[in-house]
Amino acid sequence: MINVNEVIETNEMIEKENLDVRTITLGISLLDCITSDLNKLCDNIYNKIYETAKDLVRTGDQISREYGIPIVNKRISITPIALVGGAACKEPSDFVKIAKTLDKVAKAVGVNFIGGYSALVSKGMTDADRLLIESIPEALASTDVVCSSVNVGSTKTGINMDAVRLMGTIVKKTAEATKEKDSLGCAKLVVFCNAPDDNPFMAGAFHGVTEADKIINVGVSGPGVVKTALEKVRGENFEVLCETIKKTAFKVTRVGQLVAQEASKRLGVPFGIIDLSLAPTPAIGDSVADILHEIGVEHAGAPGTTAALALLNDQVKKGGVMASSYVGGLSGAFIPVSEDQGMINAVEAGALTLEKLEAMTCVCSVGLDMIAVPGDTKDTTIAGIIADEMAIGMINQKTTAVRLIPVIGKGVGETVEFGGLLGYAPIMPVNQFSCDNFVNRGGRIPAPVHSFKN
Repeated sequence: MINVNEVIETNEMIEKENLDVRTITLGISLLDCITSDLNKLCDNIYNKIYETAKDLVRTGDQISREYGIPIVNKRISITPIALVGGAACKEPSDFVKIAKTLDKVAKAVGVNFIGGYSALVSKGMTDADRLLIESIPEALASTDVVCSSVNVGSTKTGINMDAVRLMGTIVKKTAEATKEKDSLGCAKLVVFCNAPDDNPFMAGAFHGVTEADKIINVGVSGPGVVKTALEKVRGENFEVLCETIKKTAFKVTRVGQLVAQEASKRLGVPFGIIDLSLAPTPAIGDSVADILHEIGVEHAGAPGTTAALALLNDQVKKGGVMASSYVGGLSGAFIPVSEDQGMINAVEAGALTLEKLEAMTCVCSVGLDMIAVPGDTKDTTIAGIIADEMAIGMINQKTTAVRLIPVIGKGVGETVEFGGLLGYAPIMPVNQFSCDNFVNRGGRIPAPVHSFKN
């Protein structure tokens, strides 16, 4: 049982240290909407989502007022649309029509984002998968709150390099399609390896086919809380440091557990998981990079950074698991560049490069996230970066992801402003040597030997 006193003691965290419930995400299965009639399918999707989610925002606001806990976003995740639209969609524009339906219903119920314009192609692509992937640039250019993800690899199946090569092109086309908004469409597109079925965070959320008809997943975030706690043990040894992070993560997770249970009860929707992820924002004091600085590195990217991040990620998970029986999603530390002022400062100081970020993704909770690169970066180079990150996830049996933003018309030394939670980012240099012959081979990279555990 949750003791309200456990939550009351976090008031100072909320008021002074940027603790928040980052999102209540309502997962909705659309499998019962499937039909071969596209217009009927769109109607079914709209009606199912509207009826299921119409009270989500009001309920979240009500819980926030009653408990004094900021709930920043209310979101929806849905069954991957490549599965839902396969029978009705014969060309990419048919999928775009579904995307517009999703955008319309999301706005009607008042959520911030809807995720699940997705395809799962870690071993191969169906015709529907390919059509959806080809539709992504237009879909993200013609909608405002739709988020897209494509899972191209897993520890069990290997890496679908045909899909990786295609996604290099799709990321570049999405950048071109939204160039009037500084290629913002790419901020709503994630390429995954080992994507979880229950992730409440955008842009990668979708409602997996292993889930119930509807589910409540809650994402909690508190980088500022962890940093403040570590300030009080500055100079202490690693044992004290680890204990402090675990205890803080425990308290933060309990806040999310309370919100999740209340939302579940009031909406009549089963509770799924708590995702305890230190997800930064552009706000001063709400930075994962600042935690790494407090642990002892001058800037994110300095020697010792990967070890510090590994320690942080592990202790966050340990504290979260003790606080809730259902910790899932991505749970750990996010290291986006544009959404974290400390990371931006590290890039501008010359301490943090794309290659060091890749090394850090071996031990963070996701991967290369919200990284702006020159707009003239080749699509094969983007595919090569995706392949590298997918390999890290496949070999290490962890979720990895890539959210690169090639900002059309801008180059190294310039910055791009996205606004809101997405913040701003310096354009980072990319290795100019070619990987064309590698990514153009086609086929599949096999699963590693340690995947065979049956």
